[in-house]
Amino acid sequence: MHRKTVFLILIAVLILAAAAFLARNTLQAALFNVTGEESLPGQVRGLIDLASNFTRPMPNTADNVPVDYAGVAVFGVNTFLEQEVEPAKRDRQLQMMADAGFKWIRQQFPWADLEVSGKGNFEDCRNGPCVNAWAKYDNIVNLAQQHGINVIARLDAPPKWAQATPGDFAPPANFDDYGDYMAAVADRYKGRVQYYQIWNEPNNYPEWGELPVNPEEFTKLLCTAYRRIKEVDPNAKVLAPALTPTISLEPGPGPGTGLNDFIFLQRMYDAGAGQCFDIMSAQAYGLFSGPTDRRMRPRNVNFARPMYIRDIMVQNGDAHKPIWISEMNWNTVPDGVADKRFGQVSLETQARFLPLAYERIRTEWPWVGVASTWFFKPASDAEKDQVKYYFRLVDPDFTPLPVYDAIKAYTQGK
Repeated sequence: MHRKTVFLILIAVLILAAAAFLARNTLQAALFNVTGEESLPGQVRGLIDLASNFTRPMPNTADNVPVDYAGVAVFGVNTFLEQEVEPAKRDRQLQMMADAGFKWIRQQFPWADLEVSGKGNFEDCRNGPCVNAWAKYDNIVNLAQQHGINVIARLDAPPKWAQATPGDFAPPANFDDYGDYMAAVADRYKGRVQYYQIWNEPNNYPEWGELPVNPEEFTKLLCTAYRRIKEVDPNAKVLAPALTPTISLEPGPGPGTGLNDFIFLQRMYDAGAGQCFDIMSAQAYGLFSGPTDRRMRPRNVNFARPMYIRDIMVQNGDAHKPIWISEMNWNTVPDGVADKRFGQVSLETQARFLPLAYERIRTEWPWVGVASTWFFKPASDAEKDQVKYYFRLVDPDFTPLPVYDAIKAYTQGK
């Protein structure tokens, strides 16, 4: 080859190499936007995985079908306000939520914390003189109203007197006792609380106690709750529980057991659950990749997994019902905590990912209503050695983390 030709080829290669080097940030940003991966090796693997999307049918999400209860504000957050002993701290939390643009809280109303010692007894005598067990929850509902925040009441955690089997979340021996509790809550908060979620993750251990998970039995419980709530408050809306995203086919009981969310949900539908809820729920944890991960693999748990839940709803004639996200976020567990099962990101990455998650929901998923971040604030540092602590937006002493400021900036920009 002529020396001049070789020289020109070398110059062209150097120019292309320089252009690729200069454009690497743009290229990596583009790859992140489809794989949810930040490292180049992860993005390469992600592209290979993404190619497999074309080898299988994609979920039918029926994006053009109008859904019920459309137009609600999307920004929600999970709270543990019942763990704050001082009403002033509950008030301060709700003020910070309102300042950050949150319009909804998903707040547990544990059955065991209200009808504590026996059926029909709503007195709490566990810590000295007896007090009205409703008072704390009345305060939460009142404060939420004062701050312009809606309440999604999560109703689970039966008291020991109602259970026939061990486990903090074991189902009641008599489903009518649970129905009576549903009616009592709906009657007390009629006109103030309109949205009730029945149970949480019943397809996973230990959320059904020391029993094998059972979609048919759970459906009976769901339908009992639906009927009793509607009898008291016909305007109330009932949310089916979010299911644990899992590929497990072992119903348990025991650690690591559970039933795949897609199978569990279809069996619920087969048992008649479609007549017993107004709104579907889903979990949308990103775990090991970001909110822009578009890989669709049934055995992969990523932020896009609710699209499969939507597909099952469409197949069962529920395209008109929305999905509300019960929990979503990324975990900032430090290196000193060994448990990394929920993934691990920096505080700065969490602050970048969560607004991107809301952006994807708002622009791509018209069938999603409220999306509740997990979670706002722990009451203390008691669980600092546990991985779940590191989803928080605000420290126990009310110090906001970068993710809080990022969400606040995002909601104010919209």
